[in-house]
Amino acid sequence: MAKKCKCPPPGLPAWMATFSDLMALLMCFFVLLLSFSEMDVKKFKQLQGSMKEAFGVQDRIKVAEIPKGTSIIAQEFSPGRPDPTVFNEVRQKTIDSDLNTLDIRSLESDSTTLDKAKGVLEKFQELENEAKKDAIEFAEVLKNEIRNGSIDVETEGTKIIIRIKEKGSFESGSARLNPGYIPIVAKVRDVLLNVSGRVAIEGHTDNIPYQGSEFESNWSLSSERALAVAHELFADIRMHQGRFQVVGYASSKPMYPNTSSENRDKNRRVEIIIHKGDENDLLKPIQTKPLTSQRIQKLSER
Repeated sequence: MAKKCKCPPPGLPAWMATFSDLMALLMCFFVLLLSFSEMDVKKFKQLQGSMKEAFGVQDRIKVAEIPKGTSIIAQEFSPGRPDPTVFNEVRQKTIDSDLNTLDIRSLESDSTTLDKAKGVLEKFQELENEAKKDAIEFAEVLKNEIRNGSIDVETEGTKIIIRIKEKGSFESGSARLNPGYIPIVAKVRDVLLNVSGRVAIEGHTDNIPYQGSEFESNWSLSSERALAVAHELFADIRMHQGRFQVVGYASSKPMYPNTSSENRDKNRRVEIIIHKGDENDLLKPIQTKPLTSQRIQKLSER
């Protein structure tokens, strides 16, 4: 008689078949529920943002009410008139959620800034064109002196520079204007009467110390030379002296390095500078190509 075996039958237990069927039905049920559902993208983004703020670095804090100031004097922003303002953004920039300082960024609209820039540029171009026109008029009157190299006429932005060289105008170490040069200064004066703008008369020397007894130093010599030219311009009572400034710079503003006799000759000069515009009222302009003495001479000869 065979002995009865108490071991479980081979294969999986019988209950596993029922459990597997149940899991398969549950998965189908949830897949069916998911297929019927719709995702709310807005709520999902809000949830994503909340998680980011909770676990990340907080750069911006969203507030439900107007931010309040931290000053002892004014704890709140007082309501004001609804006028247009350049403040179009109020932010609270912090790396600490307990920090309550405000970062108010004053940002003008692009259109306003562009209009201001265009206005400044147009004004500068207008003054620059006026300076070039007046410089050509000076060059036409002084064309003989420009040819023989005793005078240069140039423009630099809105400035007209009439450069009187020492050659023929002053004796070495002297501040007395040569008599033969007086008619030349008179030509400048006649044109200057009809040209607007502030005028600066500047005297310059080289770096060799003054050795004479008439002046104390090159500063005195340069100032007296500029003053001699100014007195000759003031000979006409119609010249308004309030628009003039007379100054001597000695060797502090050389045109060329004082390394040769030729350069030192060029540095000894008196400049009549006509300012067509006030630089304090204009932004730093975009520098265009200056009108050199050679270009002015060519234009005046046409």
